[in-house]
Amino acid sequence: MAMEIEALVKRQRAYFNKGATRSYEVRMNALRRLRWGLEQYEEELQQALWQDLHKARMESYMAEIALTKAELSYCMKHLKRWMKREHVKSSLANFHAKAFTVAEPYGVVLVMAPWNYPVMLCLEPVINAITAGNCVVVKPSAYAPTVSSVLSDMLAACLPSDYVCVVEGGREENASLLMQRFDYIFFTGGVTVGKHVLEAAAKHLTPVTLELGGKSPCIVDKTANISLAAKRIVFGKLLNAGQTCVAPDYLLVAPEVKEELILAMKDEIKNMLGNHPLDCEEYPRIVNEKHYYRIMSLLEGKCVVCGGYGRAKTLQIAPTILDHVTLDSAVMKEEIFGPVLPILTFESRAELQKILNHFEKPLAFYLFTRDKRMEQWAIRTLSFGGGCINDTLVHLATSEMGFGGVGHSGMGSYHGKVGFETFSHRKSILKKYNWIDLPMRYHPYSAMKEKIIRAVLR
Repeated sequence: MAMEIEALVKRQRAYFNKGATRSYEVRMNALRRLRWGLEQYEEELQQALWQDLHKARMESYMAEIALTKAELSYCMKHLKRWMKREHVKSSLANFHAKAFTVAEPYGVVLVMAPWNYPVMLCLEPVINAITAGNCVVVKPSAYAPTVSSVLSDMLAACLPSDYVCVVEGGREENASLLMQRFDYIFFTGGVTVGKHVLEAAAKHLTPVTLELGGKSPCIVDKTANISLAAKRIVFGKLLNAGQTCVAPDYLLVAPEVKEELILAMKDEIKNMLGNHPLDCEEYPRIVNEKHYYRIMSLLEGKCVVCGGYGRAKTLQIAPTILDHVTLDSAVMKEEIFGPVLPILTFESRAELQKILNHFEKPLAFYLFTRDKRMEQWAIRTLSFGGGCINDTLVHLATSEMGFGGVGHSGMGSYHGKVGFETFSHRKSILKKYNWIDLPMRYHPYSAMKEKIIRAVLR
């Protein structure tokens, strides 16, 4: 397998070095082919998402396929403008000249995708890499094998393997890929594997984007619209059964509204999934037994105010709310990545900041408030990848803004033009004119030349 992967990378590098992927026409044609592929394979992708994760058709379309199509359309609309050179001002010291930057593709890039949103989180970085003019090796997750197989068929039908190719498999294939010298690596997944990817990339000085995760907090202060907050928090936590890197991981609630919020969330869970959530045909499952039992173990000995049970046969866990949680609780020591929501309270901004500083910088941050001073304090004071005021999750559903983490939640970002820039090296170029050549920089030096330089360079 290692030799096959090495040969694949060599073929892609030869293809790239011929300049086959650089022109606007080639990039646009590739994006059109991807759009065709999404249309042709949409039904198969939805069936695969159901088989691997028990995702309902609407959720599969809304949270995976539709967002991928939107990113694709946005990139096609703006690609020509992104490819143009960007002019910048030239300094007086370089008179007379003009300065500009040009985006060039890195070359052969590796995209490593996760299992929780195996379509969107695979294809969106691939789209960005193609818009930037790269060849792409794609590694879907082995935990979503049906989706991986469909993506392999779809991309093979769309583009030649020397341009874009899927490598399926598990740890052996991952290890073989990371032994290769790529020009860029884009990884989405957990912190532990992310560190391994970064270590492997460092051997070749390969730049990386790491989209990781962490414990993303959700704050509800006493001014919040509680009924609306409950609905949007429950939506954000239950999508894909909580297996979302930007899902609200825990709640920090003002004590004045805690009981009201809990009651409202319990009502919303019932409204969305009925009295018996595990009997809801459209409720997703946990990806495998390992993660199912890991999540269930976090509930042991806790004060459960809603849910708290699972069904091992179908790998489903009921939406669960935990009260009287402390920072020492097991559920607060790792990213939950499931439909479990612990609740803590805070009395002041100082206490709130102390709790948040207990954790690494999160990928997402959510604040429900009608207090503009609270909103501004949070934005200016707290560090996080991105987030929402009075909503959850939806900040990533736009191509107009970049999406990415900070610190232990990741590095780099993508979506839209930010994604184009992520997969591009921007060359800075100064073009000097020949009709004038100022003599101050040349030997022999003199007091007059130094005076002129001091006047110009300050």
